[in-house]
Amino acid sequence: MSKRDYYEVLGVAKNASKDEIKKAYRKLALKYHPDRNPDDKDAEAKFKEASEAADVLLNEQKKQRYDQFGHAGVDGQQGFGGGGFGGGDFSDLGDIFGDIFGDFFGGGGGRRRGGRRQGRPGNDLQMGVNVTFEEAAFGVDKTVNLTRLDTCGTCQGSGAKDGSQPITCDMCQGMGEVRRQQGFFTVASTCPKCNGSGQMISDPCQKCHGQGRAKKKVELEVKIPAGIDVGQRLKLSGEGDAGAQGGPDGDLYVVIDIEPHEFFEREGNDVYCKVPISFSQAALGADIEVPTLHGKVSVKVPEGTQSGKKMRLKAKGIQRLGGYGMGDQILQIHVETPSKLTREQREVFEKLAELESVKSSPMSRGFFDKVKDLFQ
Repeated sequence: MSKRDYYEVLGVAKNASKDEIKKAYRKLALKYHPDRNPDDKDAEAKFKEASEAADVLLNEQKKQRYDQFGHAGVDGQQGFGGGGFGGGDFSDLGDIFGDIFGDFFGGGGGRRRGGRRQGRPGNDLQMGVNVTFEEAAFGVDKTVNLTRLDTCGTCQGSGAKDGSQPITCDMCQGMGEVRRQQGFFTVASTCPKCNGSGQMISDPCQKCHGQGRAKKKVELEVKIPAGIDVGQRLKLSGEGDAGAQGGPDGDLYVVIDIEPHEFFEREGNDVYCKVPISFSQAALGADIEVPTLHGKVSVKVPEGTQSGKKMRLKAKGIQRLGGYGMGDQILQIHVETPSKLTREQREVFEKLAELESVKSSPMSRGFFDKVKDLFQ
């Protein structure tokens, strides 16, 4: 029975890249793998056919011979020739097989080539830090305290009592993995007895009880950058839990919370501030002093200013994170109505009421004109 074209088998074009060939093969391998299709001879045959095609097309020399001479140029040279295994170079398929095995069995991840499984990484940690409004705006150095798993100082992380040494795991013989037959593949998975370390602790350290890590309170300096906002996180690499059995340390994430300010509110990099003024200042105009994060500044309130008017002070807000530019400060004018009047003030307001006319208040004029039209 003649063989199908390898490009047709994988469903790729002749100019397909290596990544495209790998992707196509992986899809077929996952679909037709014997462990997903037990006792299905047709699926097994399609899996072998796809594997044979990938073995050739992922090898530059084999692919060149196949493109020039067809199947005759590679028959007997690929690892799957004749429907069986043996003699082939599987290096091009190794990564793909590893991915497939990981999907099926959850094993083999993190293992060094030809050796013991790497140590487990430490956990990432997270903690919150409160800063004031000004500290968030200008930046600050904070000292934080946390408890984390650190490498045991007594056994230096080995887990063994002083004077003793770990012994080789008798289940995996120090390899950190055990192998089992799955269909016609041999699949490696993490050794359940030593958890992939390849070693066993016969006489554990009394401080860490053989874990190689122990809880420790530490003090860290955290640099809070200018312009940071509430909810943003800072990453301190390697400041999380220590890794086990030589694995990398985890990271520490610091989540920022900002205390409310007495005068200011923040929207992005802009600062909002409510400024109260009197009736006379609003009507006549005035020069007033207002607070900003950068100190007091003098502001001219125009004559006839209405309550709710906003005035912008350029570059008086918060520095953008990373140091590129400044936000603004927005003044929200609030005209205050006096709640208690002295006799003299009452007389002045009564006189003012007599002098006031609709013409002197454009907003009132518009309102009363609309009311008049409504009832006509």
